[in-house]
Amino acid sequence: MTDRVKNMLAILKKRDYRKLRSFGVRNVTEETRGLNSYDRRAKLLELAFAAEVPSLYGGDDIFGFNRTTTAVPRDDEVTDWGFGNVILDFEKLLSTGLDGIKAEAEAELTDATGEERDFLCGVIKSLAACDGIIERYRVRAEIDGRKGLAAALSQVPKRGARSYYEALLTVKFMVYALRLNRNVHTPLGRFDQYMKPYYELSKNVGATDEEIKELTELFFISLNFDTDIYLGVQTGDNGQSMVLGGMTPDGEDGANALTEICLAASEELKLIDPKINLRVNERTPISVYERGTRLTKQGLGFPQYMNDDVVIPALTAWGYDERDARNYAVAACWEFIMSGNAADIPNAASLNFPLSVERATKKLGECRDFDEFTELVKHEVKAQVDELTRQHLEHLDNPDLDPFASAFVGDCIRNKKDVRRGGAKYNNYGMHGAGLSNAADAVTAIKVKVFDEKSVTPDELNAAIEANFEGFSELRNALIACPKTGNNDALPDGIMRELAYTFADALKGKTTPFGGVWRAGTGSAMEYVNAAAVVGATADGRKAGEYYACSFSPSLTARLSGPLSAVQSFTSFDLAPVCNGGPFTIEIHDTVFRNAEGEKKTAALVKAFIDRGGHQIQINAINRDKLLDAQAHPENYPNLIVRVWGWSGYFAELDKKYQDHVIKRAEFNFG
Repeated sequence: MTDRVKNMLAILKKRDYRKLRSFGVRNVTEETRGLNSYDRRAKLLELAFAAEVPSLYGGDDIFGFNRTTTAVPRDDEVTDWGFGNVILDFEKLLSTGLDGIKAEAEAELTDATGEERDFLCGVIKSLAACDGIIERYRVRAEIDGRKGLAAALSQVPKRGARSYYEALLTVKFMVYALRLNRNVHTPLGRFDQYMKPYYELSKNVGATDEEIKELTELFFISLNFDTDIYLGVQTGDNGQSMVLGGMTPDGEDGANALTEICLAASEELKLIDPKINLRVNERTPISVYERGTRLTKQGLGFPQYMNDDVVIPALTAWGYDERDARNYAVAACWEFIMSGNAADIPNAASLNFPLSVERATKKLGECRDFDEFTELVKHEVKAQVDELTRQHLEHLDNPDLDPFASAFVGDCIRNKKDVRRGGAKYNNYGMHGAGLSNAADAVTAIKVKVFDEKSVTPDELNAAIEANFEGFSELRNALIACPKTGNNDALPDGIMRELAYTFADALKGKTTPFGGVWRAGTGSAMEYVNAAAVVGATADGRKAGEYYACSFSPSLTARLSGPLSAVQSFTSFDLAPVCNGGPFTIEIHDTVFRNAEGEKKTAALVKAFIDRGGHQIQINAINRDKLLDAQAHPENYPNLIVRVWGWSGYFAELDKKYQDHVIKRAEFNFG
């Protein structure tokens, strides 16, 4: 780690820069009233930039574009936030700059009429709004004697990048600008792919890999300065996900020198951003998993691994072109989305699996056998899907426009349509599937106790559930002792498969407002807490309101035999139909990483998951005793990081309910 990096890291961790921010919210409704919707959004961006004061942190801040306002100007008639979970066309942005994209929009104006013209003018005005803040930062850099930054800002982001540093500066500006444009969750996409040409440009004129690494580390640090004010469910839930490696659109291996530089930078810095994701396949050598495990060892909760062999065919089955599918990245957490040409909303809704089981269980006495009960559960899953798709079509049918984000999403300018009006190539929605393992375990327990053993009647079970198991501790213990997903048991694993496939089938034929499809997934996001709160006790022994498993993982009440059995359970069926995203999440005790043998076993476990057809996996290296102490004494653990669902955050900054969930997850050791 160089001195420049150490200095910037110290500034970040001290957090004094936060005192430089202003906290007021200015209402600008009167200034924007009367403008059409596109011009209104462009004006709001212009006003947001105008409220910012160019600020550079210390003598080694070579990027700038740091937030000095904690909130954007308010317009009472703009009720929606900007588009989120969209990956920009970074290749075009870096090669042509903002001016090149603006020129493209101006050229399309020649034959545009009506709303098409309004849209294109909104794009042009949004891009022009960037000019002022770029120039003010250039002047500030010049006054401060930052010749490198001042010179770079004379070129980028208005024009194309000519070096790795200028490309990094362009990306940093876009993160800053998108946040001021109200965009939430701004993924960084396939960083080592679109940055590779600029890495090579710098290498060709004499830059060393150590110099490239220093720039990368300074860029990574810059991404962390404003994470506390980025909108999300929790601090850290900011969407700054970065994808490395994987197949190129041409079908070649995309791993390159930047892949390793990014991994090394993240390992050295030990920060929550960017959140690293590695694309792998069954041909990926064990050395790659061992490299990733060294990052996991730091307690960052990443890298997350995605399996190209499963994901790419799943995406093509949903209608994505093969070249686009090969170029997939991830949204804020783990949902699979396209790079630069999609307006997918991969988290449009969330199915509550245990809710469907709860509804079916209330009618258990009407079922003559287990098959009838199974059909009743499937009916409830389908009914919930029908209701969710109807509700969300109504809710998402007419969102606010976003001409600025549209400028960077392929086809929007050519189609003369906003990204939120069907301008992009793809307009698909995704639905999470929360509590899948809990639901499978509950159905399994009903089969075993009610239909196979006949040791409890439907009325007795429902009475116990209604009482939240108060006075029924013996029955609850018997239900908890029933077979559970995560132990490589064919019964609950088979039921989990049937529930997942019922979900996927129920979404077939459902369409989005712009002709897209609905994709089923195994993720839960925050619904492992929120959805669980509205469901009473369930037949797996879970009490009312108790948390579900995190995404695609064993339930918190499951007694597990070991990590390999868990891997076998969650790779026991083809995951392509439920490949919207949602990782197998596993916690490994941090003592495992104290020696090389533990690291190798962890790497082998990840490889086994991928080789068996798993779609996505993430690992937390945790220590329950340390987490409990951190909960009691947060001041002693300001930099303790955990994986929350699809993102990593500082444990001390999380709400207690999310801290509790991480603490309750099963910790694995290798025997």
